[in-house]
Amino acid sequence: MGHLMFAKSVEVLQEQFSALDWTYHDYPGKEAEKMYKWPGDPSEEIIICVHKSSGMQELFHRHDFFFFNYTHKGRYDSLSQKYDNKITIYENELYAGQPFAGHALYAHDNTETIIIGILIQKKTLFHSFLPLLTANFNLLHFLLDPTVNNFSDEFLHFKVEKTCDILQLIEIMVNEYANKQEDTQNILKPLVLSFLTLVARQYSHQSKSEHEKLSDRLVQYISEHVDTVTLKELSKHFPYHPNYLSNLLSQKTGKTFSQIKLEQRMNKSLILLNNTTLSINEIALMLGYSNSSNFHKDFREYYQLSPREYVKNRLLGTIHSKKRLTPGLGSKQIS
Repeated sequence: MGHLMFAKSVEVLQEQFSALDWTYHDYPGKEAEKMYKWPGDPSEEIIICVHKSSGMQELFHRHDFFFFNYTHKGRYDSLSQKYDNKITIYENELYAGQPFAGHALYAHDNTETIIIGILIQKKTLFHSFLPLLTANFNLLHFLLDPTVNNFSDEFLHFKVEKTCDILQLIEIMVNEYANKQEDTQNILKPLVLSFLTLVARQYSHQSKSEHEKLSDRLVQYISEHVDTVTLKELSKHFPYHPNYLSNLLSQKTGKTFSQIKLEQRMNKSLILLNNTTLSINEIALMLGYSNSSNFHKDFREYYQLSPREYVKNRLLGTIHSKKRLTPGLGSKQIS
């Protein structure tokens, strides 16, 4: 019954796809380039669409929203201007792009391709989802880049495992959107949050090389769990004695576990201060501090100024939001 309902929902959204506004607009300041604006009702923060194509070549274009495309059937190419290359996206693979990222899709001749798209308004992702998605550092940068660089052109591309819950969430979202109710947007929000969380997890797993050094994996784990990680917990996740891991980190990185954890906390604190409207207390809690006083103390010792002074200086232009303070040198010297 579930698969029949999903198949029917896919057909419904395929039929509705042409009703969305896929007009090519001139890109601001670059009339030679085209872009898609939000294609649906502006009151909708999330759109689930299904695109069926056979041998179609798109114009190179940009768009003003985040997209997460899952290839339900077939395969297609994406031509990326930034990297001047062609990526082939196969069945069961996810391909995601930032707002204003430029690309052109080409479905292979004589191949029926069905793409399920999850479109998210930029402001919705920044305000509703971003504060809850800080665990994966790489995904965090992918989501935050457009806040400081309108021309950021990064993409995510990886295979979705068939046993992964991502597929179940996509199915639920397709069914919900194909049978819209007054509360559909409210239903979709927690589903999209769960989807993004699982995307972060799988992206993290697949981006790691099988031959990656243990020390690199340890630092990555600390970064992704900086709010809760302890040396004892690290030894449970990696089957080694805490003392061994501590010594390994010191030998390979020249830093102690505590120094690495502090560095990761401070890196994330600048990202959150620069790109969100979260309060300093909220940021402290997200970074695993039991109270904001300890966060203030660490931040001041690390950067030689308080979080509030940093925000004030940045707003005044003393510190550019895309620059990073040099640890220990304060606001007068920027790396």
